[in-house]
Amino acid sequence: MLEIGNVAPDFCAFNQDDTEICLRDIKGNWIVLYFYPKDMTPGCTTQACDFSSNLYLFDSLKASIIGVSADSSERHRKFIEKYDLSISLLADEDKKMCQDYGVWQLKKFMGKEFMGIVRTTFIINPKGEIAHIWDKVSVRKKVKKDGKQIEILHVDEVKNKLEELQSVYK
Repeated sequence: MLEIGNVAPDFCAFNQDDTEICLRDIKGNWIVLYFYPKDMTPGCTTQACDFSSNLYLFDSLKASIIGVSADSSERHRKFIEKYDLSISLLADEDKKMCQDYGVWQLKKFMGKEFMGIVRTTFIINPKGEIAHIWDKVSVRKKVKKDGKQIEILHVDEVKNKLEELQSVYK
């Protein structure tokens, strides 16, 4: 299992435009790499839309947002077109990235067990090291604060952590 401080596993995968994206080519920048189960499903759509609508905040932090699932480039294109997404999505059809990043795991749903992608987000620093990890991500979660129920967006957690990491990065 990957931990904070580990070197991020190398990868090369095709995005929605069938352009190969490799870690070696984007290293030197901050990267938000998030793994999600499947295009066109409710939680995955919410997450992709949240990152897309807040992309300008990540751009101002000089950070790339990259989503990864086992869907094909073609399915990613359809997903992006349907929801007008502005982020890049990588096709990991052979699940190599998922395995390298430890997100391909045994899951349980309605009494059945199966292998699948556990929703996970990594921040990779410019040196190519894992700077932060969120495991078993809830895209939006409700918590009580001061007696009131509030909704916390994962995209806000990521942005806030990225700002914190950048403030102390050497």
